[in-house]
Amino acid sequence: MPYELHYWPMIQGRGEFVRLALEEAGADYVDVARRDDEAGGIGPMLDRLSDPDDPRPPLAPPFLRDGEIVIGQSAAILLYLGPRLGLVGASERDRIWTHQLQLTVADAVDEAHDTHHPVGVGLYYADQKPEALRRAAEFRVARIPKYLGYFERVLAANGGARLVGADLSYADLSLFQLVAGLLYAFPKSTAAALRTNPRVARLHETVAQRPRLAAYLGSERRIPFTEDGIFRRYPELDP
Repeated sequence: MPYELHYWPMIQGRGEFVRLALEEAGADYVDVARRDDEAGGIGPMLDRLSDPDDPRPPLAPPFLRDGEIVIGQSAAILLYLGPRLGLVGASERDRIWTHQLQLTVADAVDEAHDTHHPVGVGLYYADQKPEALRRAAEFRVARIPKYLGYFERVLAANGGARLVGADLSYADLSLFQLVAGLLYAFPKSTAAALRTNPRVARLHETVAQRPRLAAYLGSERRIPFTEDGIFRRYPELDP
C-alpha cells in the first residue's frame, strides 16, 4: 500500500519536509488532502485528528499513515521513513545524528515562523506588526547566520558535500527546504549569510538539481511559497 501523507493542501508548511523525502526516494505515496473530496480531501485528516476513540492521536498535521502505523511530527515521520527510503545511514550513530540535525532544522523553522507571529498564532500579522519587526530584526542579524553557520561547520567536518556520511540523507533535503524558505522570506539577509557559508549554498544548489527533486520542484505538485505558510515574505521584515 502507498504511504498516506496528511497535510493541508494549500501550503508547503511542515509537510513539505516529508514530501521532499518521498519525492526524492520515488516512493509510492498519496497526498490525501490534495485529492478531490470523493478520493480524499481534508475530511479523513480532520476525522483522524478528532477521533475520540484513537488512543494515540496526532496533535496536528502532518502525519503519515503506513498501514496500521500513524506517525505525527515531521521529524518523527522522517526518523521512521529514513531507513525505509534509503535516506539515512545504517548505523545507529548515523541515524541519531541525522535526527538531531533534523530537529535543529525544525528549531530554525519555528523561529522563522515566529518572526511574523511573535505574539500569538491566533492573531493576524497586522495585529502584531510592531513585535514582528523587532523579532525579525534579531532573526536576520543573529539567528539566520547562527543556523547557517552551524550547518556550514557540519558540512565542513563531513567533507563539504553532505551533512552525514557520503550519501544524501533526509537532513540534506530538509536543509535545502530551510534555505529555500529563508530565501523566499528573507532574500536579502539570507543571500548575505550564504555568501559566508558557501557549502550550505552549494548543497542548496545541488539538491535542487537531483533528477527526481528537479522534476518535483518544477511540477504542480510543488506548492508555491505564500503568505499563508511558515515562510512569509513581508518586505518590511527584510529591509
